Amino acid sequence: MISRRTVLGLLAITLATPARAEHPSLSYMRSLGKDMLAAHRQGTVSAFMRVIQRHADVPGIGAYSLGDYNDKVGSGQRARYNHGVANFMARYFAEQSHIFTVAKYDIGEATVDGDDILVNSRVYLMDGQSYAVIWRLHWKGGRYRVTDAKVMGISLTYMQRGIFTRFVAKQNGNVGPLIVALNR
Repeated sequence: MISRRTVLGLLAITLATPARAEHPSLSYMRSLGKDMLAAHRQGTVSAFMRVIQRHADVPGIGAYSLGDYNDKVGSGQRARYNHGVANFMARYFAEQSHIFTVAKYDIGEATVDGDDILVNSRVYLMDGQSYAVIWRLHWKGGRYRVTDAKVMGISLTYMQRGIFTRFVAKQNGNVGPLIVALNR
C-alpha cells in the first residue's frame, strides 16, 4: 500500500515539474488556420489574397520561385511581380477550395529546422478524407511568415518554381510575360 506521504511527495514533484512549454509558432498557426478556413469557406481569390498578404513571405517565395531568373526582375518590376505571385497563389487556393471542401483542421507539433519552424497539421475534408500539411515558417520582421506548405508531401513553392521557371525558359529568359500573366 502506498503511504499518504508518498502520494503527496509524487504530487509535489509533478506540480513542481514545469509543463512543457508550447512553441510560440503554434499560437500563430491557430490564427493562420482560422484565417485560411474562413477564406476557404468564402472560396474567393480576394479572401485568399488577404490571408496571403497577411501571412506569407511573398517576396521570399517569389524570389525562390524564379530560381536563376530572379535577377532578371528589374527593381521597377519587383512590386508588380510580387503582387502577381500573391495573386497566383490566391487563385490556386480559391480553385482548390471548390474541389476539396474542408470540414476542419488540427494543428500538431512544431519542430525547429535550422532557422525555420516546421508545423505539422492535418486537414479533414467533408467527405471524410484527410491529409497532412507541413507548414514552413520563418521569423521575419518581428513575426512569423509562411515560406512553404507541403501538402500530401508536395512542396507548393517547389511546384510553383517549376511552373514559373518553365514559363520563363519558354520566353528565352524574359520575365516580363510572366509578370503580365501573373497579374491577369
